[in-house]
Amino acid sequence: MARKELGIAVIGSGRIGTLRARLAAKHPAVGFLAITDLDPERARALAEQTGADFHSRNNLEAIERPEVNAVFVSTPEGEHAAPVRRALELGKPVLVEKPIALSLEDADAILETLRQTGGHLRVGYSRRFKECFLRAKEQMVHGRLGKVVGGNARVYNSRAQAFAILKRDPHATPVLDVLTYYVDLMCWFLEGNPPVEVVARGQHGIFREAGYGAHDVTWAIVTLADGAVFNLGVSYALPSKYPTLGQSDRVELLGTEGTMLIDDDHKDHLIYSEKGIPHAYVPEHSVNMAFLGSNTAGDWAVGDFWGPLGNETRAWLDHLVTGSPAVHTTPEQARINLETTIAIERAVATGKPVRLPLEV
Repeated sequence: MARKELGIAVIGSGRIGTLRARLAAKHPAVGFLAITDLDPERARALAEQTGADFHSRNNLEAIERPEVNAVFVSTPEGEHAAPVRRALELGKPVLVEKPIALSLEDADAILETLRQTGGHLRVGYSRRFKECFLRAKEQMVHGRLGKVVGGNARVYNSRAQAFAILKRDPHATPVLDVLTYYVDLMCWFLEGNPPVEVVARGQHGIFREAGYGAHDVTWAIVTLADGAVFNLGVSYALPSKYPTLGQSDRVELLGTEGTMLIDDDHKDHLIYSEKGIPHAYVPEHSVNMAFLGSNTAGDWAVGDFWGPLGNETRAWLDHLVTGSPAVHTTPEQARINLETTIAIERAVATGKPVRLPLEV
């Protein structure tokens, strides 16, 4: 058995923070666990559930504990910068949820702290840890498609989940909060080939009527540095009872010597229940028909959590203990992802092509 040498602080006790904390509590190398949330009752409840050693409503109090030597930052998207920077200043490795921030200013402040401290930071783009995309990356490593000249990625979800995200942070639009996963995947599959131009269009409707600025549908054509062209699209405005429990997506890569089609819509595993199937992300929301496996983070089954976020969390904890290589997104790539999604929204707003890098 590994020695219990990790002291973990989980900053934020929402859905993802809860999963991170429960997975960390079960890891054989974790000997100390601290939990925080701005809602002290929620922090206390998660601490009781996980057997944590410490809980608080003060993020910095947990990060600064001497027993803590690594940090998960699972706060709302716009609140990442302060806890990430403090952990880096103390020399503690950090895994922060995607996106790295909601503004380039916050992202750059994090990167500047990283440069000053020489710290260790990765960003939680958990789609990289879904088996179909890991298999796809392996094919890219072997160059089996030849030169990739273009492709497509689109992702759908129901408005029930979109409203839950927007209520948490109105700036966490489907583009900034979700399409960013597919920018990251394309850049990972074609490493070293960043986006240089974006053309995009969006359509307002359901979300605007509810008081939010997000688009119901957004489509973008993204050109990469070598001329490859990708079509990226997102709609999180499907009816509330649409069967997906998370992201239903399809990714296609077109090369000079092959093509790869990744069907991740989850229509291969359907369930219908008169009792209803609870939605993991939206409390008190259920559907009668569901695409099992579509829950973005993964699923609880036979007493453990399986899927992308489970794979990602365990890989990070293993990496901290053993130094084993891990494919977690670098902060530099996370900034490119953020910049590209901001460019998509800017292109929608102006109706004009947007060149990258952006002028901040």
